[in-house]
Amino acid sequence: MWRRTWLVFSQAVTVAVAALFVVVTLKPQWLPGGGGGSVLLAGPTLVQATAVPAGSASGAAGGFAAAARRAAPAVVAISATKMERNPHADDPRFRFFFGDGNVQRPQIGLGSGVIVAPEGYLLTNHHVVAGATEIEVQLADGRATRARLVGSDAETDIALLKIDLAPLPVVLLAPGNSLQVGDAVLAIGNPFNIGQTVTAGIVSALDRTQGASSPFQTFIQTDAAINPGNSGGALVDAQGNLVGINTAIFSRTGGNMGIGFAVPVDTAREVMAALLKGGKVQRGWIGVDVRDVNAELAESLDLPVKSGVLIAGVVHDGPAAKGGVQPGDVVVSVAGKPVASTAELLTAVASLPPAGRARIGVQRGRQTLEVELTVGERPPMRQQR
Repeated sequence: MWRRTWLVFSQAVTVAVAALFVVVTLKPQWLPGGGGGSVLLAGPTLVQATAVPAGSASGAAGGFAAAARRAAPAVVAISATKMERNPHADDPRFRFFFGDGNVQRPQIGLGSGVIVAPEGYLLTNHHVVAGATEIEVQLADGRATRARLVGSDAETDIALLKIDLAPLPVVLLAPGNSLQVGDAVLAIGNPFNIGQTVTAGIVSALDRTQGASSPFQTFIQTDAAINPGNSGGALVDAQGNLVGINTAIFSRTGGNMGIGFAVPVDTAREVMAALLKGGKVQRGWIGVDVRDVNAELAESLDLPVKSGVLIAGVVHDGPAAKGGVQPGDVVVSVAGKPVASTAELLTAVASLPPAGRARIGVQRGRQTLEVELTVGERPPMRQQR
C-alpha cells in the first residue's frame, strides 16, 4: 500500500514538473513575473521585459550572442511592391510604342520589421510600406507570407502589419525610460537585401529631433551600423529587448556614417494601440502658427509673461480662429495644463480628442483670457505642407 501511494505521488510530481517546464519554455508570460508582465492591447499580447539594473548588461567580455539569439528570430525582411509612374509616360512616342498599359510600373522597396505579438502583429516604418499594393514578409526561419496593413502613421513613421502564421517568435519590449546614453545596443535588419545582419554600438544620444519631419518625432541616436534595408528593423538592448524601431540615418554617401536614428519603443507602442483601434492615429489640431516666448521677445512685445507660446498666425476658419484666438495672443495653458514651449503646446493639443471642446488659456496684452473652442483633427502631413 505504501509503495503504491509513493508511486502515484512520484508520477504526479513528474507530470507537474514536465508541465511547468513546457510553460516556462514556451509561454513564460503565463507565469507571475515570467518574462515581464503581459500587456493586452485590443487583441495582441505585448510582452514587456523586466527592468535590468544599469551596468548588468551582458556583453563586454562575452559578446552579444545571447541577445542576438533572443531577438533575431522576431526580425523579418519586408518587400513592398509599389506602382510608380513611368518617367517617360508623358512622351507621346513612348505611348505610341508601349501603350497606356506601361504608364505605371512596379517598384519593389526593401525593409525590415519586428514581430511584437504572437497573434501575428509586427511593426515597421511607414515609409517602407507607404503606397504598397503588396507586402511580402520573410521570417528568419525561411517562412514567407503576405502581410496586411493594419494602419500607418506618417507623423512618427510607424506602421503596423498583420501576418497569419503560427507559431511565431516574439521580441520582448524593454521597459519605458530604460535607456541611458552609453548603453550597448544592437541593430538587426536586412541591409541591402543581403540577409539578416546584426551590428553593435551604443546609445549616442536620446530625444533627438534634428532632421525630424514631424514635431512628434524624437529619436534614439546610435552608432550601430544602420544601412538602407534596415528601416523598420529592431534596435535592442544587451538583453535582446526591443528599445526602438530603426528609422533613418544621417549620411553624405547613402551608407552608414555612424549616426543612425530609431523611434523609441514607447512611441511605437502608443502608435500601435491607436492603429489597432481605428487604423490611424487621431490627433487634436487647432490651426495656429506658433513660436516660443523668451525674455527678449517678451520685452520687445511688452508682454506681462516671460514664458508661453506666441500665436504668430491662425488658419482661416480653423478651430482657433473660430474660437476667438488672435495673432499676438500668448497661450499659457491647454485644458488647464500649463504650456511653456511649442513642443508642450503641440503635445497637449495633439492629446485632445477631435470634435471635443477644450479651453485655451491666453494672455492678450495685459488681459488674461480663457477661450473655448472645438478641436479639429490634425491633417495628414502632406496637406500641412
